[in-house]
Amino acid sequence: MLIDKSAAQVLIIDMQERLLPAMADAAGAVAGCSKLLRGAAQVDVPMLLSEQYPRGLGATVPELAALAPEGAIMDKVHFSCASDAAIMDRIDANWRNQVVIGGVEAHVCVLQTAISLKERGFTPFVVMDAVSSRLPSSVELAAGRLRAEGIALVNAEMVLFEWMAQAGTPEFKALSPMLR
Repeated sequence: MLIDKSAAQVLIIDMQERLLPAMADAAGAVAGCSKLLRGAAQVDVPMLLSEQYPRGLGATVPELAALAPEGAIMDKVHFSCASDAAIMDRIDANWRNQVVIGGVEAHVCVLQTAISLKERGFTPFVVMDAVSSRLPSSVELAAGRLRAEGIALVNAEMVLFEWMAQAGTPEFKALSPMLR
C-alpha cells in the first residue's frame, strides 16, 4: 500500500528538549521529523505532535515546534499515543486512516503507538530515519517487532515521493527541494 496524502496524517512522538540529548541519533531523528512536517505542510496533510510529561521532559525542540500548526502539540502521560483519549480524538477527527509516525523512543512510545493504532484499524507507517532510541540496538529490536506486527517501515524520502506521486506537479515542485 502506498502512502496517500489524502488518506494520511503525521504523528511526531515526544521529540522533547530534555529527552533528545540521550538519544543515539537525535540529529538524524530531528532532521527526519522536520522533513515530514515540512512536507506535510506543503501537501495539506494534518500533523500532530505529542509531548510525554512536558513538565519533566521539556517542550518539543524548537526546530520542530516552529513547524507545528497552532494547537498541534498535545501533552500525554501514556507511552502509547493511542491510549490518550484527547490524542485519539484528534487522530479520529482527521478522518485519515494512514498514520505516518516519527519520534522517540522507537522501542517504547513509537512501537506501542504504532501497534495500538494498527489494532484500532489504522495503517501506521514508521519512518525509520525519523526515529531514535537511547541505544541503536533498541531501534533494531523495535524494527523487528514492528515488521512482525505487519507495520510498514519506511523512510522520509519514501513518504515524500509517495505524496508527490508524479513529477511536474505543484506538489513535486514544493517537495523536491527537500530531497536534495
